[in-house]
Amino acid sequence: MGQEIERKFLIKVAEWEGLDKPSGKQLRQGYILTDPNKTIRVRIADKTAWLTIKGISVGASRLEFEYEIPLQEGNELLDNFSEAELEKVRYEIAHKGKLWEVDVFAGDNKGLIVAEIELLSEDEQFELPDWVAEEVTHDKKYYNSNLTKHPFKNWE
Repeated sequence: MGQEIERKFLIKVAEWEGLDKPSGKQLRQGYILTDPNKTIRVRIADKTAWLTIKGISVGASRLEFEYEIPLQEGNELLDNFSEAELEKVRYEIAHKGKLWEVDVFAGDNKGLIVAEIELLSEDEQFELPDWVAEEVTHDKKYYNSNLTKHPFKNWE
């Protein structure tokens, strides 16, 4: 059984913009199924594609199964079966022994930047980088699957 333990945070835009960071990866991500209890997602980054199945979140944990699939099949799945898509650039930033993934959204979610950290346990301690702001782990509007239905551009 696969399990993902992930926490999400908003970032401080001024600090983020001034940060020396590596090149980001352009991601195309679409959902075959978006249900409150489960999602089935296809993601493409560069020349690699993945099929991911995620369960309902309980705290910061949920079941997750992810499989690399052929790029052509990833594109075909997105083109023919995706209910909704989003685009973003992902930056991977190491900080105090942990890997932070920072997503800078584009399209209808332009202006939204979310940082994620995967943990080994829900109570694992870690240090926040200076560019991290408030935690939004439990706010469902920040779930990528929800951003395809209720994009950032429509928030008040």
